[in-house]
Amino acid sequence: MLIVTEPAVATSLDAVAIVDEMHRLATQLLQADLSALSDAQVEYVAAETERVVARVTAAGDQQLVEVETRDLPRKTGRRNILAYMHDVLRMTRPGRRRAEAKAIATFTDLTGQPLQPELPTLAAAFADGRVGPDHVHAVMDVLDQIPAAVAHDVTAAAERTMAEYATWMTPPEIERA
Repeated sequence: MLIVTEPAVATSLDAVAIVDEMHRLATQLLQADLSALSDAQVEYVAAETERVVARVTAAGDQQLVEVETRDLPRKTGRRNILAYMHDVLRMTRPGRRRAEAKAIATFTDLTGQPLQPELPTLAAAFADGRVGPDHVHAVMDVLDQIPAAVAHDVTAAAERTMAEYATWMTPPEIERA
């Protein structure tokens, strides 16, 4: 089994090169001969591919924050962020993705200081690829049922618990929990 190590943190100047490299690697993965692999190796490749997909989606959610911060929808003649996400970024469910980004991405305050994500434990699990987008939305749906009058520390504890559940439960199981 391969041991995958995390690369050094990239600077913002590397983002274009990183995306280009991701495309190159995706092409290689698409062309890889899986028939020569053992069952365990196929399972590993499939599971780790899904983990990468989740991590890249989390990165994309953070990029949506930057798109909105720079007001790119208006600059490109779109009506709003949802139209931009649909037309320019080619997202098929922009409303769902925007809600996800609002819950797990890091925004900045008026002075430019980073703010903690709305759902920080879930955001960390998503960024690590331990949960996928459907897990994120299942947790969001459960937490949305908590009345606004409930104390913040109770809601925060519920978020931590549900995020932990999401790392080993399926989305329907999360909703039932």
